[in-house]
Amino acid sequence: MERILHKIRPKKILVAGEIMLDVYYKGSVKRISPEAPVPVFLKEKITYRLGGAANTAVNLAVNQMDVCLLSVTGMDENSIRLKKLLEEAGIQADCLVETERPVCTKIRMLASGNQHVLRIDEEDAGCIDADTEEQIIRIFKSRIHDMDAVILSDYMKGMLTYRLTREIIAAAQQAGVKVLADAKDAGADKYQGCYLVKPNRQELADLSGMKTDRMDEIQRAMKRVMEICKADYVLATLGPDGMMLMDKGESCSHLEAVTQEVFDVTGAGDTVIAYLGMGIANNLPVKEAMYLANIAAGIQVSKAGTAAVALEEAADSIDTSSKYIDKAGLKRLRQRNKNRKIVFTNGCFDILHIGHVRYLKQAALFGDVLVVGVNSDDSVKRLKGAARPVNGEQDRMEMLAAYEFVDYVVLFGEDTPYEIIQALRPDVLVKGGDYHSDEVAGRDIVESDNGTVEIIPLIDGRSTSRILEKAKQAESGNHRGSCI
Repeated sequence: MERILHKIRPKKILVAGEIMLDVYYKGSVKRISPEAPVPVFLKEKITYRLGGAANTAVNLAVNQMDVCLLSVTGMDENSIRLKKLLEEAGIQADCLVETERPVCTKIRMLASGNQHVLRIDEEDAGCIDADTEEQIIRIFKSRIHDMDAVILSDYMKGMLTYRLTREIIAAAQQAGVKVLADAKDAGADKYQGCYLVKPNRQELADLSGMKTDRMDEIQRAMKRVMEICKADYVLATLGPDGMMLMDKGESCSHLEAVTQEVFDVTGAGDTVIAYLGMGIANNLPVKEAMYLANIAAGIQVSKAGTAAVALEEAADSIDTSSKYIDKAGLKRLRQRNKNRKIVFTNGCFDILHIGHVRYLKQAALFGDVLVVGVNSDDSVKRLKGAARPVNGEQDRMEMLAAYEFVDYVVLFGEDTPYEIIQALRPDVLVKGGDYHSDEVAGRDIVESDNGTVEIIPLIDGRSTSRILEKAKQAESGNHRGSCI
């Protein structure tokens, strides 16, 4: 992952396709209507998000790609909302062609726990007229020579007509720019000349006219699509079965799905094609781009609704398979988490007790990533005496890493974690007890970066020393009892 991430640089990527506005009505369902046997949805909050090709674009923009979004939009209220969201996401809107057709809008009603109750679609899926096609072609031809890759986000809502798609692919080929297609049209010849075609399992069946139930059937269907599209690669997303990639030599690579709790699959395909495009624009081998896209898809389905996935999240999802980190790793962690709030705290954590657990849970709430510094055995002896620690450093680190709310654990041998804080440059420094912020080691580093120092009072009567004292008293009592 580190090697792949070092290859990713900002690139210019053009996304062409149907943009949508995803509207989420969040509320609750607590009763059945007296008028008919249907649930009563009490609306409490409305959230607007970018969908369709715009969601592909925002997955690129969040990773510092220079995105040009080529699409059609309307003059209705939802089109205005969508343009504002694009501006906030840092996506160029100067390639949007304004028409009289309203923007495609999907309204989802989510009850408690983000449970889907109903979806309402508002759209005009008729094909755009010839004048609009010509306008889009002119814009595309004026921009293509500056691009590093083109993504076709085809939602079959009337913008990517057969003629327009063929014109885009031909112009990109002439400019030497690779085209990736998120293909939903059953007419596979529409995508002839694409570098990579990405259908899901059902779309693969539609494109090939073949069954896709078994893995051998999927491979035969991919071969058929590759023949029709004359593509260099076909990548099929298979939901819980992961992804399969076929190249022109008919060699196949299969990746298992990244294990995640699937919360919502909305927008997963947008994330995959965005990551593939980002990788190919950066000249990554397609297998590496696929690896990255597979990780990003696993993160995306664990989120509610359409959502962007940052490279930092993809990197962290790999790193958390091992929560142990060293000083050099802390510097890399800081570098790739520039937009996330890192929290640091430290201690001996000799015998973990409820005071520690509550303290660490509260510390985690101050930011997005919690890093816990652990005193080495030698350091504990200097601070606590020759009889300590009771548990060795490896045991103490493993116990801390077992908690879900702890993201990373780092060992340090000094009396204070000053050097660790200097390497990490956390946004929030947390200390437990009755300290004053002036007494906290590393305060000067954190505050010089405009960070904060937070003091969390410890629970009275809960400490490792108290536990050891009670254990000693109990052991003494047992010895007296045995002499009677």
